Amino acid sequence: MEKVTRLANEKGVVIFSKSSCCLCYAVNILFQELGVNPVVHEIDHDPEGREIEKALTRMGCAAPVPAVFIGGKMVGSTNEVMSLHLGGQLTTLLKPYVSS
Repeated sequence: MEKVTRLANEKGVVIFSKSSCCLCYAVNILFQELGVNPVVHEIDHDPEGREIEKALTRMGCAAPVPAVFIGGKMVGSTNEVMSLHLGGQLTTLLKPYVSS
C-alpha cells in the first residue's frame, strides 16, 4: 500500500492500469482529451503488480484497474470517473492539472 500511495502522489493525475484493459485506455484518452497527461502505471508490467492490485482493492477501488487518483486522492474506477464527467465535476477536479 505504501508503494501505491507513493506512486499516486507522484503527479497530479495518476492512473493504475493494465496494458490489456480497454476501460483503462478509454479513461486515459478521456483525460488526454480534457487536456491532462496522466502518469500511467501499467501494473501488469510491474514485478509488484499483484500486490499493487490487492492494495488498490483494499483502498476501496471497486475494480482494481483503472484506479484513478487526482491530487493524491483516489477517485475510483471507470464508473466513478464517468459519473463525475457526466455530472460536470471531473473538469473541475482536473483544472489544476490541465496542460497549457
